[in-house]
Amino acid sequence: MFGTVVVGVGIAGLARMRDLMNPLPSSPSEHLKLLGFVSRRSLGNINEAKQISLEDALRSKEIHAAFISTENRSHEETIRMFLEAGKHVLVEYPMALSAKAARELWEMAEQKDKVLHVEHIELLTEEYKQLKKEVAGKDLVKGTLHFTGSVLDENRTGFPAFSGIARLTWLIDLFGDLTVTSATRVKQKDKNYSRMTVHFQTAKE
Repeated sequence: MFGTVVVGVGIAGLARMRDLMNPLPSSPSEHLKLLGFVSRRSLGNINEAKQISLEDALRSKEIHAAFISTENRSHEETIRMFLEAGKHVLVEYPMALSAKAARELWEMAEQKDKVLHVEHIELLTEEYKQLKKEVAGKDLVKGTLHFTGSVLDENRTGFPAFSGIARLTWLIDLFGDLTVTSATRVKQKDKNYSRMTVHFQTAKE
């Protein structure tokens, strides 16, 4: 069995723990064993999973891989710590807040001979797979993608472009590379309102 730890127990982290504790029959997850989870909050045990400290997770010889599900801004530091400790890493998208940091992490993983996997789980859903079939062979002439949601804490999630960057990968996966032609931002602190509008151009335009 391959010992694992989940770091961060928000929505994504809890989903990871659920899947690790209840793997699908004959799936690769059957070879993974959840040995605990790490959280800044004191949570005790969650079902049969026990809370352990970050230091213990890094030192443990039984833990071979970490599933990182923390806020965007802490991804880079957490990946570095687990790679330095000789662990494989799976991290929720995005891996880091800059391309430079991402390249450094890839190089570090290669030097350590460890797997560093970035997962954008939305691209694996049946709904998305169906969408990809429907647009196969078609060119994007003009379209609008509108995201709504609550205003996020930029200190934890990064600049607004990073808050929604996972969704923007839909467009790249569906229609190829995109070029940013313009971007504007409107922010009204008194109304707790923020909006970013970005215009892209496909390679065929």
